Parts: sequence; structure tokens; C-alpha cells
Amino acid sequence: MVHFVKEDLIHGSGAVSEELFLTLQSIVAESPILSPLLERWEDVALPDGWLVAGAVAQTVWNHAFGLPPAHGINDIDIVYFDATDLSEDAEAAHAARLRSIFSDLPVWIDVKNEARVHLWYEAKFGDAIEPYRSVADAIMTFPTTATAVGLQRRGDDLALCAPFGLSDLFETIVRPNKRQITSAIYANKVSRWVALWPGLRVIDWDG
Repeated sequence: MVHFVKEDLIHGSGAVSEELFLTLQSIVAESPILSPLLERWEDVALPDGWLVAGAVAQTVWNHAFGLPPAHGINDIDIVYFDATDLSEDAEAAHAARLRSIFSDLPVWIDVKNEARVHLWYEAKFGDAIEPYRSVADAIMTFPTTATAVGLQRRGDDLALCAPFGLSDLFETIVRPNKRQITSAIYANKVSRWVALWPGLRVIDWDG
């Protein structure tokens, strides 16, 4: 079992309290999906690799609403940053490798090199973006404040990247982060989430 301690905090506008971080660690440690992944984090072997976004937030929501730990979690997002190789083939090879290593986990593993997102973002979403400078820079643009969170194991320690803090996550508030997404993207995500976690408190795009 990973021994979780407060090793590092990366945050912007939202302060992260010791209590919330310790609570997050406790919830993740009990997850049959996230805990095994973090226990074997050395196998991930990606430059500046982080476990991010939905699977982390949804694990907390499941705990808050008394649901099974894996309820509604369809995939795990692992991101990394490698500006020396922006090829799609390299990213796909990393994804295939991790899906093989963690084939015992009952979820799809999605792997993205945040250094190359700007190369495909406009074709998929309609707007061009500037290249990210780091994984932390990318997390700052994640679509909601609650899901803008990342965890990274460093030895026996756990690092946290939570640019908007953890309050919205633990208060089960879905609030749009308008730095990059559109209202349509936000609406699509919210519609799925509220069907699975009807207790979520959703802040309107124009709210």
C-alpha cells in the first residue's frame, strides 16, 4: 500500500487545506481502481506523468453519495509532458503499453501527451489553442473546477495539482472553468454526470 503524505502542492487561485488533501488521499487509497494504479506507478514510466480529471473527481463523488467506488467511472486519464516527441505514434505506443500493464483494471486507460494537444485541438473542438508549457498548465484549462485535479506518486509520497483547490470537489459542485471550453462542451459533460450523480450541484454556464 502506498504511504500517502503531503509531499507537494501545486495550486493557483484555490488554496488546498491539509484536511481536504488528507481526505482525498484516504478516499483514493480505498479505491479498487485508483489505488492499484498508484501502487504500481513506477510502471507508468512517463515524463511528468499524472493521474488526472474524471476518475479522481468521480471517486470522490461516489464516496460523498455513498455509491460503489467504481460507479460511473468508464476510463482513467493519465497525462504526461514530452515536448521532445510530439508524434501521435509515440503517444499511442505509451497508451498501448499502459493498457497492457494494467489490463487487470476494469476500465479503459486514456493517455495523452499534453505537449501535443495544440496539434489536434482545433480539428476536434473548432478553436486553436497555444501549446501548453507543462501538465500543470494543461490542468488549469480542464473543463470544471472540480475535475481540474491531478495526482502523481513520487516514491512513497503523493503530489497534488489542484489549481482551483478542492472545495468544489468535496462540496460536489460542478462549476465551469471557462479558460478554454465552450458552453456546449460543458453542457455535454454535465448531462452525463447528473444522470450518474443526481446529487451534484451544477452551476449554470452563465451563473
